[in-house]
Amino acid sequence: MPSVLPLPIPEFEPSDHATASAPTPPLNPITETTPPPSPITTHSSPISHTSSLPPIPSSSPPSIPTPSDSTPLPPRHRKPPGYLSDYHCYQSQVDLPSSTPVQHGTRYPLSHYLSYDKFSIKHQSFLASITTIVEPNTFDEAIKYPEWRKAMQSELAALEANHTWTLMALPAHKKAIGCKWVYKIKRHSNGTIERCKARLVAKGYTQMEGIDYHETFSPVAKLTTVRVLLSLAVAKGWCLQQLDVNNAFLHGDSHEEVYMQLPPGSHGKGGNMVCRLNKSLYGLKQASRCWFAKFSKALLDAGFSQSKADYSLFYRHKGKSSIFLLVYVDDIIITGTDTATISIIKNLLHQRFHLKDLGDLKYFLGIEVSRSPKGLYLSQRKYALDILKDSGLIGARPTFFPMEQNLKLNNEDGELLHNPETYRRLVGRLIYLTITRPDIVHTVHILSQFMQSPRTTHKDAADRLLHYLKGTPGQGILLSSSNNFQLRAYCDSNWASCPMTRRSTTGYFVLLGESPISWKTKKQDTVSRSSAEAEYRAMAMATCELQWLRYLLYDLGLSHTTPSLLYCDNQAALYIAANPVYHERTKHIEIDCHVVREKIQNGSIRTAYIPSTEQLADVFTKSLGKDQFQRLKNKLGILDLHTPA
Repeated sequence: MPSVLPLPIPEFEPSDHATASAPTPPLNPITETTPPPSPITTHSSPISHTSSLPPIPSSSPPSIPTPSDSTPLPPRHRKPPGYLSDYHCYQSQVDLPSSTPVQHGTRYPLSHYLSYDKFSIKHQSFLASITTIVEPNTFDEAIKYPEWRKAMQSELAALEANHTWTLMALPAHKKAIGCKWVYKIKRHSNGTIERCKARLVAKGYTQMEGIDYHETFSPVAKLTTVRVLLSLAVAKGWCLQQLDVNNAFLHGDSHEEVYMQLPPGSHGKGGNMVCRLNKSLYGLKQASRCWFAKFSKALLDAGFSQSKADYSLFYRHKGKSSIFLLVYVDDIIITGTDTATISIIKNLLHQRFHLKDLGDLKYFLGIEVSRSPKGLYLSQRKYALDILKDSGLIGARPTFFPMEQNLKLNNEDGELLHNPETYRRLVGRLIYLTITRPDIVHTVHILSQFMQSPRTTHKDAADRLLHYLKGTPGQGILLSSSNNFQLRAYCDSNWASCPMTRRSTTGYFVLLGESPISWKTKKQDTVSRSSAEAEYRAMAMATCELQWLRYLLYDLGLSHTTPSLLYCDNQAALYIAANPVYHERTKHIEIDCHVVREKIQNGSIRTAYIPSTEQLADVFTKSLGKDQFQRLKNKLGILDLHTPA
């Protein structure tokens, strides 16, 4: 076996070719309370306090052509003045007199639909910070700046100190997987830059099952659990803090024989040297499983219990003190009744895993969190703006509802898209946007059914949704600080709504007090013979969600002695749920649907009739017109603090 050689830390100097072809970045320091790191890029332009690139040699200025010259003048390229580069300037329309025939600017400027006046100065600074600063995307881009080179050297040093790999020659009949660098700017809770983070990620998608990995499953916190925990914390007046684990996946031990290519920028002795991984690394399919097993064991040893409703939720009840800890991969939310105990737990975990205390919860999984005496406001403003920018519709004309009323999309109308990857990427990003946008859930559900073979009609419907997002980019949900913790659910179905399979669409919406916590749109698995059957199946799905939420709230210290309310707008379905009579209408329904009757009989839920005009779940089952959509949307707990006054 070859001798073990340490992996050298490269100097990360740009090559001659990269130096000659790269433009000199503009010098543009960021104004902050403390001097931040400088490897920051605003939009697509890199910004740095100092540049490691040599200055571009100056040349003699070109001669100015006279009127007698036949060569036409080159077009002038306009760019914003340099003194504005430190500021986040919104698109705005230039006000000109009505007699002026030509107007400059955007016809539908973003400033007409996005405002920060309702937020404090401190939070405005935080929002501007996370909006204007963009991390580098590639190694060739990051290598030009000393701060990112330092971050990569620090990462390699940490990997070597942790004995993550052994440098050796690649054995015969073995294949090494690739790796790449991922860059992220870490911020404090006030938005100031804490550090530049370079993370080495293995290309786990090239792993082969049974050779490079075996078990991969690892629990991840449900977004519904996140909303429930935040609703409880804000109603109880608890502090909400966020933790980050340094090199979390490196704490997990690798049990498989995995070989990885040398990191970009590193050079080993010999041309066939690879890294045999001793520790789990980011990107490996089994990495999250190894990390979660080790972290959960540490929490259980510290006296925590693991929730059976969501295995990523840990809680500890000791006397009058209750501490809750929610894990989403390596991002952690911690809250509870006793701040002193929270500090003790953070110190205990820091001794084992080197935690990074990020302070109060402000920005979690792309969700912007703003707290006030009225409650907790959650939005994905930056994420929505990024979608609009990447789609080229940042200046589009807004619409007032996401989908045309009664629109029926199928897989035959329209031509196939030449580049379906763009559509798939867009829909995937829209799915993640539904975390704080229940108003677009039904539209995204329809669009996601055509990701295999998208057509022009589907792309037009997706663009229509983007036009709606243009008018409401900062819209989110409000988790109220006044809460009676009573569960209420609204369920509805749209009978035979799918034009291709004739299956019905189920939708439900759940409130904890006045805080929206859970919603879903789903096509039913079987064809329903009547609207009553479709509604009954919708009631069964909502009942299962209510029962799971009751289990979750019990682990959070809230036991429901009163039944949860379930609203339905179909009298026949309510009759079937209340009366165990089998007849032509019900004898073919699967037994699992009758869970509604069981929960009614044991007192877990109580059904109630609601008129169709007041059915909040209508938004999740059909495309409504402007007036009805806006009326129901205002009752979903949706709020837009970014609307200009």
